[in-house]
Amino acid sequence: MDHKGIKPIAKNSKAFHDYFVEERFEAGVVLAGTEVKSIRQGGVNLKDSWCQVKDGELWLYGAHISPYEKGNIFNKDPRRTRKLLMHRREIMRLVGSVQRDGLTLIPLSLYFKDAKVKVEVGLCKGKKLYDKRASAAERDSKRAVDRALKSYNR
Repeated sequence: MDHKGIKPIAKNSKAFHDYFVEERFEAGVVLAGTEVKSIRQGGVNLKDSWCQVKDGELWLYGAHISPYEKGNIFNKDPRRTRKLLMHRREIMRLVGSVQRDGLTLIPLSLYFKDAKVKVEVGLCKGKKLYDKRASAAERDSKRAVDRALKSYNR
């Protein structure tokens, strides 16, 4: 993401290991003030999080936002369910893809876009074990080629 006002916060690297990302969407996140302050300090973990559509609204489950140290009574539960903001027709399209193709909605990254916190939601297809092995082998071979080219160019 090399857009001018975008500052990455957290990336869900486990998602890229466990899923093939078919399509990406941007959604806003409904947060409390202390959560935003905690996010600014980098207290976010998207590792075991997922998204689900319930009653025509998109929700983020399992994302961990650490409590803000100076937030005391205003702090919310770190693992609470958070509402994601998208246009209704986009949400309906996602519902169709999830039900029809058996895809999953996974948050891929969290970032600031200007002053707003956004989440990149991926429409993902689960990888089988052999797919994960193939991805690892491809990554290792690419790394070996890069290493060889680097030593050759010296």
